[in-house]
Parts: sequence; C-alpha cells; structure tokens
Amino acid sequence: MTDAVAQLSDPSSQWRPLPPRAKTLFALSHGAVGLVFAIPLVVLSLVFHVAPWLIAPLLAIATTGLGAMIGIKRFRSTGWRLDDDGFAYRRGRMWFTETRVPASRVQHLDLRHGPLERRWKLATLVIHTAGSKMSAVSVTGLDAEDAETLRDRLARQIETDDAL
Repeated sequence: MTDAVAQLSDPSSQWRPLPPRAKTLFALSHGAVGLVFAIPLVVLSLVFHVAPWLIAPLLAIATTGLGAMIGIKRFRSTGWRLDDDGFAYRRGRMWFTETRVPASRVQHLDLRHGPLERRWKLATLVIHTAGSKMSAVSVTGLDAEDAETLRDRLARQIETDDAL
C-alpha cells in the first residue's frame, strides 16, 4: 500500500501528486504529440525547398523535446484528493482547472491500463458522473494500487449514499 493510499483515511485530505514514474508516461505521450506537429512543418520545408534534409530532423527533435517538456510540466501540476464528500482533480498553472466530483454524482467507475501504464504500474481512473456536460472525469498516471483503492472507496461512498 502506498503512502497516498494510507493517507486516504486522513480527514484533512491534502492534495496528492502523481507517482514519480508517471513523469515518463507524460513526457512520452506529449513528445509524440510534438512529433506529429513537426510533420506539417517538414512538408512546408519541402514545398518551399528550404533544405528539408536539415530542417526535418531539427524540427522533429525540437518539437518532440518541447512536447516532452510540456508533458513534464503538466505532470508536476497535476494532483488529486479524496475526502468524505467526493473526489477532486486539478491540473495546470497557466490554465488552471479544478474538477470536483461529489460522491452523490458518481454513476460508475472504470480502471484502464494501457500497455505503457502496465509497464510502469500505473492506471487511468475514469469516473462517470450524472449529467450531460463533462459526464466523465479521467485521471491518467495514477499508481495502480491508488487507482484501485480510489475506485473501491468511491464505490463504497456510492453504496452508502444509496442506502440513505
């Protein structure tokens, strides 16, 4: 059981960061997106005959590196919290977003484990909520144990609310 899971019973429920090994997942996924952005720039260099043999690798390296840096920054600014009222998730610095999911609004919960997440023992927790706007909150990069514990604890809160 990780420290974050052990602290879930703490009533003060402070914000928890993602596990350090999730940094690699964020860097790889954002670096791949950066590489995709290099493709149209390389095509433009071909159209305008601007040394594509030199521009293509430089653009690929630059956009992949920039994407990886953005991924690492996003990793650092992501946190979650679980308390008696429900689940909270926040991310971002410049465009800060905080999402609060009251336990009474949770419909069902999913855990996803992609191939890279399985490699680093991570998981994505998907919290499906009542309502139409943003009907699901997806939290990527959680420790697999934490994600299972969060799912089970939220499910118990749902059952407790239904019993009342």
